[in-house]
Amino acid sequence: MKTIDINAKIVEAILIASDEAITQTKLDKCLDEGHQIDLGTTIKYLNNFYEKSDRSFFIMKVAGGYLLATHRDYEKYIRKFINRSGRIRLSYAALETLAIISYKQPITHPEIEKIRGVNSGGVISTLMERNLVAVKGRANSPGRPLLYVTTEDFLKYFGLNSSSDLPRLKELDEIIHGRNNKSQKSAEPNPLNEEKADNDK
Repeated sequence: MKTIDINAKIVEAILIASDEAITQTKLDKCLDEGHQIDLGTTIKYLNNFYEKSDRSFFIMKVAGGYLLATHRDYEKYIRKFINRSGRIRLSYAALETLAIISYKQPITHPEIEKIRGVNSGGVISTLMERNLVAVKGRANSPGRPLLYVTTEDFLKYFGLNSSSDLPRLKELDEIIHGRNNKSQKSAEPNPLNEEKADNDK
């Protein structure tokens, strides 16, 4: 058996067994002394094999590493399975709060509530319990409130490699409201857009 095939089987086995993104550093710690595997090269080899074999899954880059993922063609079946199995489902309030944190991080509790206009303590606690949001220090403002940021689990949940992969806010406005409503939307300032306006021009 060729070395690349052996390495591919090792990487594939780890990917199947892992519920977190696999990086080169994590892989190296699993190998015997003197055994080296180039993760990037092996991932390309496996994905090429999966594509030729017409598999329902592939390896995607997410959260700075790699995870097994299924193709969109099978989304409806997986969604039904997830809904029956009780996987994390987020409410509208949780998604709204998570969106604010992801685009404005690091951000304080008062700043979140100023944008949402409602008490957000319970929602933030829920997001922290689900490890989608974490505390990262304190702000240099009166009372030194906690600063909230998104986590690696957040990236995995939404299939992102990093927070820079988030859609630009202008793109989201166009998707949600449609290009026909673009002029109307621009007349109603979006608090999330204020700091990004210059970048979106």
